[in-house]
Amino acid sequence: MNAIDELTASFSRLPGIGKKSAARIVNYILKSDAGYVQDFSRQLSELQQKIHPCSLCGAWTEKDPCPICQNPQRDKSMICIVEQPQDVQTIENAGGYSGLFHVLGGVIAPLDGIGPEQLNIKSLVKRVQDDFVKEVILAMNPTFEGDSTALYLQKILSSVENLKITRLATGIPVGGDLEYADKLTLARSFRGRTPF
Repeated sequence: MNAIDELTASFSRLPGIGKKSAARIVNYILKSDAGYVQDFSRQLSELQQKIHPCSLCGAWTEKDPCPICQNPQRDKSMICIVEQPQDVQTIENAGGYSGLFHVLGGVIAPLDGIGPEQLNIKSLVKRVQDDFVKEVILAMNPTFEGDSTALYLQKILSSVENLKITRLATGIPVGGDLEYADKLTLARSFRGRTPF
């Protein structure tokens, strides 16, 4: 295996990149300016040294605590619970949410050997109790594991007094077609309908 094949194989291991896309990336790099390739290589090699989970919420950050946790303008009475660190950035990019976050680090998946003990749940309960949180928003993916995790969290957090527990609405996306919606999505759309 030569250097091109090795790099193509490495890129094809990335999520969403098949062998053809990986080969295109490698060919692009080969034709690129040497300075760009050196910068790219340096950035890639330093990524895991510079970026780490925030000690408070678990989001990716260079500074600890992260800018979201440090921001005095954020609503500290709300915590949005997400599965992975990249979910924080997705919600931030969408705008409209001004509270804090908590990253679980996955979902409960017994078939994969992941139980509540492997997730960042103890620190969540401590934050909710110690920081006078008024609302938690369960923002798990609408999958079987996501639903199971949300149900587990709802059960654990329901003992906290005066805590409102909500879940992100799910349903038909804007611009979507009813014709292509699956049964579960359609059922959730009806359950989560809002006044017009």
